Amino acid sequence: MIAKQDLLMFKKRALRLNLWYRVLSRTERAIVDLTLKYVERIRSPILETTVSNITNKILKALEHGFLSKAEEIGQEIAKQMCRIAQKWGNDEASEWRLDVNFVRFLGVITLNQ
Repeated sequence: MIAKQDLLMFKKRALRLNLWYRVLSRTERAIVDLTLKYVERIRSPILETTVSNITNKILKALEHGFLSKAEEIGQEIAKQMCRIAQKWGNDEASEWRLDVNFVRFLGVITLNQ
């Protein structure tokens, strides 16, 4: 069950990050707005499913934005690390930049600092 406060939080966060108009259709935005305005507790299974799908759409957009940023930053750091490790004599280091998990790790660490 989706609480009214959670739905309001999703809307505020999506508006703040400019996802509200970019990710959601006009109909989806209207469903959320009307739900927030007139419904205290969602009792309809159809409405609950619809609102759940809309919030999942926002979550995927939020996740995608963070991961793409982390991969972009991590890719640059991985290239530098590979270059340094190869200069030190590690021949296998050239493959580090191809490891997606390693690149994401470096990006997430950098973004969290």
